[in-house]
Amino acid sequence: MPDEPKTLDPAVRPAGITARAAAAAGDPPAPGRAHRWTLGLVIVGLVLAALNLRPAITSLGALLEEVSAGLHMSGTVAGVLTSVPPLCFAVFGITAPRLARRFGPAAVVCAGMAAIFVGLAVRPFATGTAGFLAASALALMGIALSNVLMPVIVKRYFPDRVGTMTGLYSMALALGTSVAAAATVPMTEALGGDWRLGLGVWAVVAALAVLPWIPLLRDGDRDRARPTRRTGNATATAAPADTTAAPRVTRSRTAWALGCFFGLQATGAYITMGWMPQIFRDAGVPASTAGVLLAVTMVMGVPLAFVIPRLATRMKNQGPIVVALGLCGLGGYTGLFLAPAAGAWVWAVLLGVSNCAFPLALTMIGMRSRTGAGVVRLSAFAQSVGYLISIPGPLLVGVLYQHSGGWGLPIALMGGLMIPQMIVGSLAGRDRTVEDEC
Repeated sequence: MPDEPKTLDPAVRPAGITARAAAAAGDPPAPGRAHRWTLGLVIVGLVLAALNLRPAITSLGALLEEVSAGLHMSGTVAGVLTSVPPLCFAVFGITAPRLARRFGPAAVVCAGMAAIFVGLAVRPFATGTAGFLAASALALMGIALSNVLMPVIVKRYFPDRVGTMTGLYSMALALGTSVAAAATVPMTEALGGDWRLGLGVWAVVAALAVLPWIPLLRDGDRDRARPTRRTGNATATAAPADTTAAPRVTRSRTAWALGCFFGLQATGAYITMGWMPQIFRDAGVPASTAGVLLAVTMVMGVPLAFVIPRLATRMKNQGPIVVALGLCGLGGYTGLFLAPAAGAWVWAVLLGVSNCAFPLALTMIGMRSRTGAGVVRLSAFAQSVGYLISIPGPLLVGVLYQHSGGWGLPIALMGGLMIPQMIVGSLAGRDRTVEDEC
């Protein structure tokens, strides 16, 4: 059974579609479609980009105590710092479709990788909280644009392998997340204990991610220059981010359910990345071990991020996967509440499985729209709405922690959010598309 059960509308078929799939759809090959070397370059670019979509966040989570002390942050301000990622993702992510239409998705992702590099390179030199937040925001802006356009790139170049390619870059994303969480503290110690050097080293990895996207800029230029062609009674182009025929996703209940599901899973993920090491450290776990525990949570996504999208594309309804992941999250938070240190490794594994709701949500974005144009809008809508929903979570955890003096209330909040996540995720997982609802 193929990975992607729903085919693209021939009128908006991406340039990277295979000749066999084009012939099956009755659509003759478009001039200038991507060659094999281009597809290989796209795969390299996707993997390197995905590796850089989380180290800016998890490396900070591993050193949050040192950064807070070095910049004289209170618990509430540290909570604000952990809320910056979803805020930037919501604000900047919504601009991705317009930028992709104007410059092409490859150019926007290339610029996003460059912004991550500059932000991570400048951040260690900040002498105050404001400068640190500004540099972090620049890196997070690049991450936000790339977040939205990853499903778009996959749908454009690999329309018949959405599950496989989503799994590949989700696996790379999880790998980058976990390596940054595990390696940041040891690297910081090896570099003399300076947290600024420990954070700055990730700029080198970001610089590498810019390179494969540079040759792909020409591919985007060809797409924008390609003249409009007639297909029956419809007019279409092969532009990668054509949204002229895109549905108005705000009218779709599935789009709203998917946005809420994305937001709730993002809330749990950013609370985990920002605060889980501190939870373990306050329970008596050494700092280096706490970083490794976060890495264990993140590394669970490496194999599962490849398996879950492939499994999801073979199911008409993804609700059962949503519920299974939610139950793992409930188990992990219950363990953190009752015995955070005694069962630390078990709780880390369970929360890692639960966090695989992220690649599942990305896969459902590709499945809930029939066309590349629809995926662009649905991806931007679901991720922007989702990240807006997730903004209060990390901040609220910091406030509750500071004013209650313990982790009981924050962990109870985290566990409680699993219930609505399972409900809206099951609604988003139903076998329908936003085009049908709009």
